Amino acid sequence: MKQLTKAEEEVMQFLWKLEKANVAAIIDELPEPKPAYNTVSTIIRILEDKGFVSHEKVGKGHLYFPLVRKEEYSNQSISKLVDGYFQGSFKSMVSFFMKKNDISLSELEEIMQTIKKDSK
Repeated sequence: MKQLTKAEEEVMQFLWKLEKANVAAIIDELPEPKPAYNTVSTIIRILEDKGFVSHEKVGKGHLYFPLVRKEEYSNQSISKLVDGYFQGSFKSMVSFFMKKNDISLSELEEIMQTIKKDSK
């Protein structure tokens, strides 16, 4: 799976949220300052070329929808992060973020409880 640029990922975040939308609806979701219509339209076409998005014709316009699930892309991105910066070790990654964000043992225990609960 190809990596997305920051702008492509931002558009995908809103398309995942909306599930199906035209360019104007995506722009409405984007924070200020709003990008130009042509800018978002170009990003959508790039996402189509990369295989992340497809469209259906509705009247004279198009409704775009994601082909790649958010979870699928997130898993791939996390794996790339772990492999590239932590030599494939999730333990090293968790340790790094604990130290960097000054996470207490009680907060770590809360995280572990959430993980256990979500995996049931």
